[in-house]
Amino acid sequence: MNPNYDKLVDQITDIVLAKLAGEENCGSFCTADVQRIVDAGAERIGIVLGETATAHDWASLIDHTLLKPEASESDIRKLCDEAAQFGFASVCVNPAWVKRASEFLRGTGVPVCTVIGFPLGATLPDVKAFEARRAIFNGAREVDMVINIGALKSGDDCAVEDDIRAVAQAAHENGVLLKVIIETALLTDEEKVRACLASKNAGADFVKTSTGFAKGGATVEDVSLMRRTVGSALGVKASGGVKGIDDARAMFEAGATRIGASVGVKIAQEAIGIISGSSSAAY
Repeated sequence: MNPNYDKLVDQITDIVLAKLAGEENCGSFCTADVQRIVDAGAERIGIVLGETATAHDWASLIDHTLLKPEASESDIRKLCDEAAQFGFASVCVNPAWVKRASEFLRGTGVPVCTVIGFPLGATLPDVKAFEARRAIFNGAREVDMVINIGALKSGDDCAVEDDIRAVAQAAHENGVLLKVIIETALLTDEEKVRACLASKNAGADFVKTSTGFAKGGATVEDVSLMRRTVGSALGVKASGGVKGIDDARAMFEAGATRIGASVGVKIAQEAIGIISGSSSAAY
């Protein structure tokens, strides 16, 4: 077990015990801290997607995503309505829609995720940090940033790490999760490993495969490599090219703990069909 993971568990346990004992000034206990524990590592998948898994269990691991530039307000509202109905992990929208999505989802328990430096990752670290803070101000509870891909391919891992750290600080000072998109389709395996290590060193909560705007999306091989690199300390999000429940299951078996997909409803419905065909388990 990763020592940082153990430390976080101990810290949260101490806070919970202090609150139960009625102590004052016992520190903050935010949802993001809990999410960092349950989302990190493959352990969650073994628990959630066992033989008794429901369609809701599947849905709870999916970021229901709409990042098309032509998406309208009615499209965003539909996305949010579906997320509330199925209980997805989040909705993932472009920054311009964060405020409206937050309004649509108020009271549902489904958080809003947004993208930073998207889709090229070629903006400066302070600009990405500002973009993250503004999105958080508007209601984002998770942010998915794109790394400086050109810096990585130039061998400047320090610049990559500094870029990620700037957004990590903006996210964590507000109790928000950070996922780092490394854009695997543009990288060699050696570059994928370096990107994952930079993300880990900079304090990211997840590494994520793809924007969905490059020449390829998530593959089982990439997810497996990313999981081996980050161990159980970080979550791994497979995004791009997940077309249904078979793809999703393959990603989870390879080590993903979150799926980014525009077909979340299809995955949930396929899960319902599997469950209905094999047992009387309810959604």
